[in-house]
Amino acid sequence: MFVAGQVQAEVSFALAQARLVRLAHAGGLLDASQGAYGAGLAGLVPAGPPGDGPEVAGLVRALFGDLIAHPDSARVPLRWEAVAPGGDLFPALDADLTLSPAGDQATTLMLAGVYRPPPGTQGNGLDQAAVRRIATTTIQAFLNRIATAITVPGAASEWNGGTTDQGGSPPAAQAL
Repeated sequence: MFVAGQVQAEVSFALAQARLVRLAHAGGLLDASQGAYGAGLAGLVPAGPPGDGPEVAGLVRALFGDLIAHPDSARVPLRWEAVAPGGDLFPALDADLTLSPAGDQATTLMLAGVYRPPPGTQGNGLDQAAVRRIATTTIQAFLNRIATAITVPGAASEWNGGTTDQGGSPPAAQAL
């Protein structure tokens, strides 16, 4: 399933690139991934005592490549992997986070990619409409976090990890 989203940040393209690299090295992309993933799942978990609602998958690994810069764009490849509470694999996201100039003091951030179901799960009843809603919410939350972090220095430090992960171990950040 193809997914995409975009947001504009009020910061120059050169400064956006530099801040994105700094954010990546400081673990900010991992924090943004955790928080965005939690935001995407928040609508699935009903309010109430623990154990009343369905258990949902947790983000277990976030992989990021190096920034690849060109004169008119820069991109960071990424992969998110999730595992359901019972150990079953969940769809993985393979995408590119792309920056491009949108004027002298603005940069467009775009994330485009594909959610890939685990091998052998085609047709297993995974609700594609629900996956699309989660993907759209997750991607927009991730882009908004990144845009804020590169526009307002220090904003990422206020995330406090930014996760609303539904249990399990925190995801590991690795280079692609």
